[in-house]
Amino acid sequence: MRVGVVSLMHESNTFAGGTTPLAAFERDTLVTGEAVRERYAGTHHEVGGFFEQLAEDGIEAVPLFAAWTMPSGTIEWEAADELFWRMYAARQEGGRVDGILAAAHGAAVAGGEPDYDGYWLPLVRQDIGRAVPLIGTLDLHANLSPRMVAVCDGLLAYRTNPHLDQRPTGREAAALMARTLRGEVRPVTAAAFPPLAVNIEAQATAEEPCRGLMAVADDIRRRPKVLAVSVLLGFPYADVPEMGAAVTVTTDGDPDLAKRYAAELAGWWWDRREQFRGNLISVEDAARRAAVEPGPVCLLDMGDNVGGGSPADGTVLAHELLRQGVGPAFVCLHDPGAARAAGAVGVGGVLPGPVGDRGAPLPGPFTVRSLHDGVFEETEARHGGIRRFDQGPTAVVERPGLTVMLTTRRTGPFSLRQVTAFGLDPARFRVLVAKGVHAPVAAYAPACPTLIRVSTPGVTSADLSRFAYHHRRRPLYPFEPETTWTPEAV
Repeated sequence: MRVGVVSLMHESNTFAGGTTPLAAFERDTLVTGEAVRERYAGTHHEVGGFFEQLAEDGIEAVPLFAAWTMPSGTIEWEAADELFWRMYAARQEGGRVDGILAAAHGAAVAGGEPDYDGYWLPLVRQDIGRAVPLIGTLDLHANLSPRMVAVCDGLLAYRTNPHLDQRPTGREAAALMARTLRGEVRPVTAAAFPPLAVNIEAQATAEEPCRGLMAVADDIRRRPKVLAVSVLLGFPYADVPEMGAAVTVTTDGDPDLAKRYAAELAGWWWDRREQFRGNLISVEDAARRAAVEPGPVCLLDMGDNVGGGSPADGTVLAHELLRQGVGPAFVCLHDPGAARAAGAVGVGGVLPGPVGDRGAPLPGPFTVRSLHDGVFEETEARHGGIRRFDQGPTAVVERPGLTVMLTTRRTGPFSLRQVTAFGLDPARFRVLVAKGVHAPVAAYAPACPTLIRVSTPGVTSADLSRFAYHHRRRPLYPFEPETTWTPEAV
């Protein structure tokens, strides 16, 4: 048996400035053939899980195609089209396959095709035919569409946020593929789409309200004939008709049972929709709390969430910490110009500033403390499944009460090595600002006894009333608070 492995992943923030070109994928990940195995084998990514489980089941994994880049603006159509045709060509070169494992994100948006994952997955199905099983994996933040469900025999999403179970999710999908090819099961999948936008602040799976939701999903997963259950929290920063919550249930050859269980799970969720509106803490209150809570304190900058497509240059929290005299504090900013300028003046030199967001930059002067190549590695299971990071030439600069890391490449705070690999000790800070919501938690919790999610402005603001939606589905709770819905599945 030969199973092809493909991966095409992007989380598209339609509110972010600019678009995402092909060069972004070429810079991060755009590989075919054996280079896919080299890129992902042994990683905590789901594709690494595919390879690991297929090998254990004695099935030949055929690496075909993989593309990924950091969350950012809408994918340019020329890039989206080129990505699919490169995938198609790699599939043809790979020869006969008995199944396809596909790692999609589920919240990719391309110019002219708002449901990009629902565009390319059906083309894969068309290529391989209906008789060849197609099993996909999704990010927990997928904006699921009926088109994705219709063409996949099984769809399995991560269960944790931060996403620490990517490799296990890949293994589970590959194990389901093996059972399907051996004729032990015949997976069929149904989905339900409660009209609900889940606030990003309320999406931590180890905390309420998501913990209770995941417990109900686990209960259904243990029932006879159930092969998989997934909860999709949605990605609210994509202004597309598919934006919002969804669930999937995969059963062994029983589509009616899959629909009934999907409706049950979605109905439970809908009845508790009020709990998923989020709890918004202001910048001022967060800084005050950071001064007195057990430290170091990690302030999670929700409006400048790199993992959601933000520019990573926001200075709102740093300004407030300086204003209130709370420190010493640390923040990492994507500012290529300032990083290069610091490199030019050298260690011990003075960077006049300003740095960060050009709308509200941090004034100087800053002393350049150290310069680095920006490369570091993470060996533990962390959000995103990434092992090797490269944030480009990096400078660490200081002014009284504030240490700033300046990077030339936008990099998410998914690993504490982003701090420790460059000679900084988290324990010397009263506050560390991490530009994320849930993704940094696994990395920063071991060093920070207090973590506070802060309602900051930006293209990933937790306050969804800040955004002008034009294409989302309507009605959608809580935007239309009187929305009613009778649980049903497709």
